[in-house]
Parts: sequence; structure tokens; C-alpha cells
Amino acid sequence: MRLATVLALASLSSLSTTHEGVVSRTTAAARVSINDNRTPAGALRAGVLTVHLVAVDGEWHPDADSAPGIRVRAFAERGKRASVPGPLLRVREGTEIHATVTNALPAGTLVVHGLSTRGTAIAPAADTVQIAPGATRELRFVAGAVGTYYYWGEVLGLPRDSSATHDAELSGAFVIDPRDAPASARDRVFLIALWNRGVPTGGIVGRTTLLRFTINGKAWPNTERLSYGVGDTVRFRIVNTSAAPHPMHLHGFYFDVNSRGNGTIDSVYAPSASRQRVVTERIAPGRTTTITWVPERAGNWLFHCHDNYHVLRNAPLDGTPLPLEQLVHPINHTLEMMGGLVMGIQVRGRDAHPMSTVSESARRHLRLVVRDATGGTMSEPAYGYVLQEGATSTASSSTLLPGPTITLERGKPVSITVKNELREATAVHWHGIELESYFDGVAGFSGAGSHLAPAIAPGDSFVARFTPPRSGTFMYHPHADETRQQQAGLSGALLVVDSLSGYDREHDHVVLLTVPRSSDEATRAVLVNGTSAPDTLRLAVGQRYRLRIIDVHVFRPSMIVRLLRDSTPVTWRAVAKDGMDLPVDRATTRRAIQQMGNGETYDFEVAPTEPADLRLTVSSAAGALLAAVPVRVR
Repeated sequence: MRLATVLALASLSSLSTTHEGVVSRTTAAARVSINDNRTPAGALRAGVLTVHLVAVDGEWHPDADSAPGIRVRAFAERGKRASVPGPLLRVREGTEIHATVTNALPAGTLVVHGLSTRGTAIAPAADTVQIAPGATRELRFVAGAVGTYYYWGEVLGLPRDSSATHDAELSGAFVIDPRDAPASARDRVFLIALWNRGVPTGGIVGRTTLLRFTINGKAWPNTERLSYGVGDTVRFRIVNTSAAPHPMHLHGFYFDVNSRGNGTIDSVYAPSASRQRVVTERIAPGRTTTITWVPERAGNWLFHCHDNYHVLRNAPLDGTPLPLEQLVHPINHTLEMMGGLVMGIQVRGRDAHPMSTVSESARRHLRLVVRDATGGTMSEPAYGYVLQEGATSTASSSTLLPGPTITLERGKPVSITVKNELREATAVHWHGIELESYFDGVAGFSGAGSHLAPAIAPGDSFVARFTPPRSGTFMYHPHADETRQQQAGLSGALLVVDSLSGYDREHDHVVLLTVPRSSDEATRAVLVNGTSAPDTLRLAVGQRYRLRIIDVHVFRPSMIVRLLRDSTPVTWRAVAKDGMDLPVDRATTRRAIQQMGNGETYDFEVAPTEPADLRLTVSSAAGALLAAVPVRVR
């Protein structure tokens, strides 16, 4: 996080009073349990699921169980403790559901959505149930189409407190399995939610004074630790009930996207259809997705949101002060500097495809130096990378923007020595690269057992060794104090090509999207290749060009990139996503519009047929222009 953010959190945590809605350590309240979404609710008999849901007030602990809690509204099964997320509804298609819902809240009308037949478009009124205080409603419906869905509630008729999302945890997953599907212990359901309190302050991300992004009711480092064996088939169902989009990124492996849904309809891809194989999947608010992956290498790996502000360390709920020294110079960056939407994964066993043992003399040797750049301040530092190989160096300016593009050759071993010349620790994550866990770059976490990769101390260095197995478009960035160091200038493009000698640089263009170092400028603009005034991109009629668009911004998870003639999109052909070539049926020509999440890369082929003056634009989801690249075709 930026130093200004650190100081703000430290200031918040020094408050002596308990925040409204936060339960003190001595306050008695009905404690809410944490639901890992493994056990379905209700009783199933003769094809009918009977379930009794009750909405209640409770005390929820999204951090450690012994840490302060928050007063929230939550669903419970009748006769059981309330849970966050709410009870899991899981049935096979064709099941009839007999549900009762009781409003046991002290006041307000409970409105419940999603307890109706899934899989077809439905009018909002038919999907809404209103329940007065103390009342119970009975519902009967057939489950519907196979897929991943959710139900959720809100309370009306109370004085609205715009500074708190009291109903944020009134939601639960609703899964419909195929009739003949076997039970699978590897099928996990993860519900993403956001609770916040405090009036939004505006600025670059509209941060609130207090918040919790959670997965199945917990925020990192208290989220569930997952464990799998090499070769296991792992399936995640992800439900985003929060008000924010989340580009979810898996370290070290690609995953297949098997379905995408909106809570009412789930588009489950047929077994014969090609899959989107990615390392980052953007999940919009109210959307669901299912992914499948196979861990092939042992060690520790992360699965997390790539919007840096969604994985910031959480300010204590009760205002307990934390030493500023601990915030700026932690013992373990991953455990102490990250929070929110992060899950740790341990893969056991021997690697299915061991990386070949290569001598150092057989490797290509690069040196990536991390150093101060000009123009920084204490609150808004300026850092940069310098790439060195032999007698060559990328340091062409003192601003050190953009980060140098590292170009590697597929199948050729490389050793990259990261030398830290900063006055603080750092680490480098090779985003999207398939490699051994120890070299993945997550300080204090990558590796296995006691053999963990350390943060790179000031004046120290770390050697990352890997052999890129595929050509594609990737990125590199810090994984220690990520937000602060990335905004300071530490990020760059990482390209893997079939042949260095045959690489056609004239027809291959990187479009690197990053955040300005100045927070004031970051509210208005995005940097393209390190500048807010990018040079003209010059193309020739009748030739083919590859645009490699890389989003390594620290926030703005919904930016839209367009290639326009006047105000009309031209066409381009999709080539690759996250460094993975698209299958033939997906490598199609389409309108030149692409929404992107942080941590995603997209490759497009552009083949102009006539002279034109074009613009490559980057805008916010709301339409605000953030950057424009002149494109001249002659």
C-alpha cells in the first residue's frame, strides 16, 4: 500500500471508540458461524428438499475467531446458528424445493431474492418475496437448470444508514447439480462478499473508512487454507455477491472456465465446447463462474483478487492501534501486508512434470535491478526497474518508466537475478508463468515447508530460475507491499517468443496499462507504456500487427480498451488470453472492444486494409476517457 494509505489506516486504528456496528470484546451477542459451503442445508426425501431459513441479527467474526466481531444480519437454518455465508442450498436438477423463510429481525420488512426456479429469465416481481417482521412465508418451486446461483436478502422500512452495508452478509449459494453427477469432494463453493462501514471518501477507489472483503465469511489471512495433491482435478464454484468486480488470479497454473452466470441463468459450456484457459478471470458483481484446474507442481500457491485494493491489509475492526513500523516493515509480507480476497493453496506430492535440472552455465542470465527513480516523495515514492544483460542496460532515463519489457525464448532456461537497491524489501512475481513454487515471488509464502522464498532485503538479491514452457504475453510486478510498490512504478511486460532471433519487433506492440505515481493524476488518467501522452503508433496498410494489451493497474478492474475510427470501433482478431493461444473457434474477428480486469492480458491481431487515423482508447466502465494512443495507418 502507498505510505499515505498506511498512515490513514494507522490513523483509523488509533481511534479509542468502538465503531458503530462493531461488537466489542465484552458485548454479548448471538455468534454467527462461518460456513465453508461443504454441507447442504435442509432434508432431502423422495426428490423434495425441505429447508427452513430464518433471518436474524448476529455477531460475525471475519478475522480471527478471537478478534472483535461485527453486528450483521444473516440467515440461519431453523434451530441452528446463523452463518456467513447463509446456508448452502444444493440439489440435483428436477428437485422440488419446499422452503419457509422467517423474518426474525426486530424491525423492517425482509425482501428475499433468488428462491425460485433457476435457469430462465424471470421478472423481478416473480423472484421477490417480502416478509413482515415476525412473519413466515412458504415457497414451493422446482430447482431448475444445472448451474451455480445464489439467494440474497435486504431489509426495508428502516432508517437507511448509507455508511454501512448491514445486509451485506444476507446471502447464500444455490447450486444445482446434474441428475447423474457423482458427489465430488473437490467441488468447492466460494462466496465473495463485501461489508463496509463509513462514508465513501471518493478519490482513486472510493475507499471507505472500514471494510471487509471476504471469501466464505473470512478475510485473509484467516480464509480457509486449501490442500490438494499433484494430479488432482480441482473445481471451484465462485459466487460474487459483492458490489465490486474481482479479477481472480491463480498463481502457477492455468484453469479452464467451465461456466459463467448472472445468478438467474448459468451458461454451462458443453463438454465438446472449447474452454477459455486463463490465469485470471474477471467476475463482475452479481456474477458466478466455475473453474477447473489440475495442480502439476508441489508447493504453496495463491488464489486472489488482482485488484490490489481488494487485498490490502485490513484495519482492525475496533480501532486497536497497530505500530506503524509493523505496517511498513513487517516480518512476513504475505501474512501481514495482505488481507481480503486471498486464499492459500498447498499442493502435496512430487511434480507431475519436473522442471529439468539445468546447469547455470546453460542458462541465459539477466539482472533486474530495483532502484529509486527521480521525482518521488516520501508519500508518493518513485521506483523503477533496470534490466541488464552483459554490457547492455535498459536505463535510458532517470524516471525509469515504463518498466523494461523482458523478452524470453520458449523452452530456454533463464536465471534472473533481482537486485534490490531500495531502502525497503521487495519481491518479484512472474505473473502467468508456469514455474516452481519457490521462484513464484510471493515473499514469505512461495516454496514448501520451511523452504520459503524470502522478501529481498535492501542491498540483497534473489535468483529466479525457470524455463518458460509456452510463448505468450505475461507481466511481472512486486508481491511484497504490492500496491505501494506497483504505484511507485514497479511493473513491466514479460514476453515469451518462439525465437529471439526471429522475433519481429516492428509488427509486435506492447500496450502496458499502469497507474500514475501521483494519486491525484491516478484519479484522472492511466499510463500507457509509462506515459499519459503516448507516442503515435504507426501501422502500414496490408500488414499484420500484434497488440499485446497488459493490465497491471492497481485498481480500476473494469477498464475498457477500444480501437476506434472516429467514434466507431474497427475490427481486430482475438489471438490469445493470459499468454494462452485461443482455440480456433474463439480466435475470431470481432469489434475492437475489450473490457479488462487487473492481471489480465489480451492479444489481438490488427490488419489494416486502408489508410486511416485511428485511436486506441482506454476508458473507465462509466465512460470516462483515461488514455488515448494515436494510431496512424498509411
